[in-house]
Amino acid sequence: MTNKLKGSFTLPGESGYEDLTLKMAEKWGADVIRDSDGTQLSPEILEAGYDIYSTVCIIRDHNDWIRKHPSNMQQTFLQSMPKIAEGDFLSIHLLDGYFTQQFEVNQSKESVELWQVFDRTTNMEVPKRLWNYEKELDHVVIKTTEPFHEYTVNFLAYRKWEEINMYNHVTNNWTSEHLIPVDPRSDEAQEYLYKWMDNWCKEHPLTNVVRFTSMFYNFVWIWGSDERNRNLYTDWGSYDFTVSPLALEQFKKQYGYELTSEDFINKGSNHPTHMPPTKKLLDYMDFTNQFVVSYGKKLVDLVHSYGKKAYVFYDDSWIGVEPYSKRFEEFGFDGLIKCVFNGYEARLCAGAKANTHELRLHPYLFPTGLGGAPTFSEGGDPARDAAVYWNRVRRALLREPVDRIGLGGYLHLVEDQPEFNDYIEKVADEFRLIKSFHAEGKPYTLPYKVAVLHSWGHLRSWTLSGHFHETYMHDLIHINEALAGLPVDVKFINFDDVIDGALDDVDILINAGRAGDAWSGGDNWEDDRVISLIFRWAGEGGLPTISIHDFGKGKGIYLSSFQVNNENTRLLLNLMLYAKGDLGKALYLTDTADTECAYYPNAKRLVVMNETDRDAETSIKTSDGDIHVALKPFETQIHELS
Repeated sequence: MTNKLKGSFTLPGESGYEDLTLKMAEKWGADVIRDSDGTQLSPEILEAGYDIYSTVCIIRDHNDWIRKHPSNMQQTFLQSMPKIAEGDFLSIHLLDGYFTQQFEVNQSKESVELWQVFDRTTNMEVPKRLWNYEKELDHVVIKTTEPFHEYTVNFLAYRKWEEINMYNHVTNNWTSEHLIPVDPRSDEAQEYLYKWMDNWCKEHPLTNVVRFTSMFYNFVWIWGSDERNRNLYTDWGSYDFTVSPLALEQFKKQYGYELTSEDFINKGSNHPTHMPPTKKLLDYMDFTNQFVVSYGKKLVDLVHSYGKKAYVFYDDSWIGVEPYSKRFEEFGFDGLIKCVFNGYEARLCAGAKANTHELRLHPYLFPTGLGGAPTFSEGGDPARDAAVYWNRVRRALLREPVDRIGLGGYLHLVEDQPEFNDYIEKVADEFRLIKSFHAEGKPYTLPYKVAVLHSWGHLRSWTLSGHFHETYMHDLIHINEALAGLPVDVKFINFDDVIDGALDDVDILINAGRAGDAWSGGDNWEDDRVISLIFRWAGEGGLPTISIHDFGKGKGIYLSSFQVNNENTRLLLNLMLYAKGDLGKALYLTDTADTECAYYPNAKRLVVMNETDRDAETSIKTSDGDIHVALKPFETQIHELS
């Protein structure tokens, strides 16, 4: 490529590999070097003239303190594995089926007072007088049961192994001490962590940016005892790991009502993001968000007082941070960093209100990738993996810019990977060039405003509940991924927004989910105001997006399902073009599904992409006439227009 630029790239350095670190920093055009979980930066790297990112997970690596103050360990409600009574009494061992290196029963009086026992056959609570807890055995004994009814216990458990440390430990065969997560709810924990952060800043004078990973509470990730079924429950947006007796006491004082264990356990279903949120859940999320922002701002202000910037990682312990909430800017963060597998995650980062947006690209420099591929292990192909991931992310970055990209992990793994190293150099060069086009002006966009309607609305813009490989069974994540690179404006709204007039500037409305789930809207469709407003909007020319039904000046289009691929992504775009009468007429679109393009009028540059691992040819209708392009696998070409 011409106009080779440098910068806007964050490199993971590694002590003991100083020559490699500086060599790759030069090759990839890095302006920042960072540490990673499990690595350090030596003085030679720190003093090499690059800006330095240092990773801080504020709630872990405090084992000595937490052992002296165990009530400040993070917690969660768990439900015992269902057990059938064969007689008129039943004994239930609470942690049967759970990974006991992760959990420990909270046996305190204030904990046990919150426990509940249920006959799950009838879903009736068993009165407290009919059961007791045997502390020595971690058993709950139900004194009176109905034979052959199923029983469970809701109980409070300490989380004694921070989940990201747990994952990295197991995946990378670490032998280091298990790190215990601190809950900063109490005054003593807040005082301790603030002093620790103050001392950390003093001891790291060469750090330019503190990268918080992230704030205080991890997304829910519950492991089981059976290695064949380790992942019992995970939800990227769930607040279960924020609970404690103190949090519930403070919630009751602020909101005037009490939450119970069953409000979290929910008959064993918990509250995954895929379910429409209840008022209690929304209240509790708002309550937690208030606390995380309030205390988090104190730590950010402390970092700023040392002349350092503060970035936050939009993953891991991000619960309560909520970058799409009304409070996010109150933190004062200087930047937002997001780990991305797909285009919709790039849009998720780019759309949040932050001064600097940075993407952490895959593959991570781990022996085994986060998606399970043996990327840097025997049989792996890191260059191929990088091409596949960049192909997904690139199309989104043509639509909405971010400021920086980078990698994470263990740099020594790239020592014998010349193809990977060359490909990342190519990616970095492409990114910087695309960024420069955005700096001159926005890309050409079709004159359509698309609204995606679901229960969560703006708060869960672009995402559902985690990465694509965790949510692929939901049609909406496929639609989000398709929309991420299409030349249309997109916003996310909920049903209250509809009532408040959010459809007034919308051309196309998308609602995609299973009956009753959060993505279809659940009981929100029982509100006749919503129904009438959508009918009125459609009748005046809107398109609720295979069957097509004319209604007034608009159309209703029904798809029984949607799975993202190149053909279906083009189908979605063509449906929009058809509905607006522009099919075959619009400019700056490729004429094949396996290619896409973006035109930057101010820069007078047309970027054309091949989104397959095969050669491709395509034509693009422009204001200068048709352009024919031949592309190599996954290739990006840039053409200057007059």
